[in-house]
Amino acid sequence: MNEDPQLLELANATAEAILRTIYGDDFAGCTVSLDSIATIIYESLAARSAGDRALLDLYEKTHEALAALTTPPANARDLAPNELRSLLGDRLDAVKTLVEKVSAVTAAAKTGQALPPE
Repeated sequence: MNEDPQLLELANATAEAILRTIYGDDFAGCTVSLDSIATIIYESLAARSAGDRALLDLYEKTHEALAALTTPPANARDLAPNELRSLLGDRLDAVKTLVEKVSAVTAAAKTGQALPPE
């Protein structure tokens, strides 16, 4: 597993703060290791971080797709009215599909569920 050094540092600091709060500065009576608590915290942070990265990736892909869908083709002036209607209809269908996917991912992220596959 590729561990994120920043998340590891945060997990260790958080674990230490939790144990100090419960047991005091000397950890008197503490029967669990700092590492075992830090591991639990790290796994939670890493899962959240992966979800955040997935959302950022989706945002980038959405931006690219919308930019492509809203850019007229080079031959737009040469298209017959029926071809232009068909092109616009296809692009609107693609925008609708994109919006539905973004809505599903956003809903999953808000409720803490796993993100749907691409």
